[in-house]
Amino acid sequence: MDDFDGQRNDDSRNDDSDMRTSQSWIIAGLMLIVPTASSAQLLPGVQQAVPDLIGRAGDTLDGAGLDRLSPARLADRLAAVRAARIDTMLRNHGDRIELDDRREPARRGVILLTGVDGGMIDTLRAAGYGVDSMMIEGLDLPVTRLTTHKGRSLAKALRDVRRLAPRAQVSADNLYFPSGPALPLTTGTLAAGRIEGRAAGLIDGGVARHPALTGPIEQRGFAEGAPRASAHGTAVASLISGDGVVKGASPGAPLLVADVYGADPAGGGAFALVRALGWMAARGVPVVTVSLVGPANPLLDGAIRLARDKGVMVVAAVGNDGPAAPPAYPASYPGVIAVTGIDGRGRLLPEAGRALHVDFAAPGADMQAGTVNGGKGPVRGTSFAAPLVAGRLFARGSIAALRAEATRGKPPVLCADCRNKD
Repeated sequence: MDDFDGQRNDDSRNDDSDMRTSQSWIIAGLMLIVPTASSAQLLPGVQQAVPDLIGRAGDTLDGAGLDRLSPARLADRLAAVRAARIDTMLRNHGDRIELDDRREPARRGVILLTGVDGGMIDTLRAAGYGVDSMMIEGLDLPVTRLTTHKGRSLAKALRDVRRLAPRAQVSADNLYFPSGPALPLTTGTLAAGRIEGRAAGLIDGGVARHPALTGPIEQRGFAEGAPRASAHGTAVASLISGDGVVKGASPGAPLLVADVYGADPAGGGAFALVRALGWMAARGVPVVTVSLVGPANPLLDGAIRLARDKGVMVVAAVGNDGPAAPPAYPASYPGVIAVTGIDGRGRLLPEAGRALHVDFAAPGADMQAGTVNGGKGPVRGTSFAAPLVAGRLFARGSIAALRAEATRGKPPVLCADCRNKD
């Protein structure tokens, strides 16, 4: 586990202030709209800070409400939710989170590089950057992490590093969000075990012990306080391998779980996801579910390509920011199997995001998933469609088999019979 925090500084405080000012109309509108937590996609570390924004009992917007909105109004409301999420993160965890030069949230004061040589490292050290180089397990990927010096924002530091190391690939440690609801914050007992042999992979929060999860589960943490049982991770895991009160697409499948959130408000970073992918590749995992969304990140892109070369198939959700939102990553990367969600009537979820390609649709609403207390509860979002496709892929073994099984359509629908009902 690495805790690689930068220092808060005057430039970044100005950046955060600008962000809040530019979004004030959105936040004000959100206070009147009050959408349901099911569209919030919040990081575990920040869910607790926003119940006044998105959780007022008796004044919520459910799935049926989303269906009734025009595309323009839906886009506005989903944009408001995303803006509020980022604003809340910056206000409550500005010591760990700031905006990069694209105004995307990232771990404060951390820059990630690949393709550097000794001369570049010497130049960066001379310029005052802290330098830490390592090899990513399982991917044979050398990565250099820089810490910015106090008094410089991440956005300005990124521009400076690109000037000092023009041949390197430079990025922030961008944050990725669960592409499902802000599930209850209660945590259960962490499922524990050791796996020998073939297993399905899950990169998410930790998974709680659950009677439906009858197969072995091995977990490893890639964030502060991880592994730690989470509601989102448990729900997704139950839809992969549940065999009981919740039935997954591959009942009883062993699970290798990488917790990239733990108790860290800045969890879910690109570097954590890359290390988790490396662990999966090193363990020979054939299929990995990533029900997380965020911006394009060159380090994550490269890691996914290397993992794919080692036989790892990545299944990712397209997110819940709506079709007008920017393309979701990692679902949009070439070779990643991108999944959207459908409701009980077979209709695409109106809040489903988009990717540069969409390979399959699967149930993502009007369904149940495992809870941390050992029961089941309702879920909605593309987070819960992706594990159904991943579980089916793990059981069938090939994309060709999935295509043969899926119903025809754009996108083809897979696992329509996998929906867990009341």
